[in-house]
Amino acid sequence: MTSEYARVSAIMIDCHDPEALMAFWGEIVDVEVATRFPGYVFSTKMPGNHIGLAFQKVPEDKTTKNRLHLDLRHPDPDAIIAKIEKLGGARLKRYDTGGVGWTVMTDPEGNEFCIVNH
Repeated sequence: MTSEYARVSAIMIDCHDPEALMAFWGEIVDVEVATRFPGYVFSTKMPGNHIGLAFQKVPEDKTTKNRLHLDLRHPDPDAIIAKIEKLGGARLKRYDTGGVGWTVMTDPEGNEFCIVNH
């Protein structure tokens, strides 16, 4: 039986250094390299779902805010934020709105993502 709907199999992240970003994200979301070929690195699926990350080497620099980003949860948001910063990520801004809070972060190449605490 086939489905009429497509399924997300990977989230592709454009970058200058696929190997370095794979190492960073692997430490954050518990994935490892599944396969690689020139200019690309694909991760194993993230625990708890069927989606992997993929990193694609591109020549251009990131110049504007991402139009799509990941929202990540962790039982101890402060601990994962500290880990991200230790691994080369950066904290941009903290938001609190009606009991829902999040911190905007960037990976080492400037791609934004959020740590949510709700």
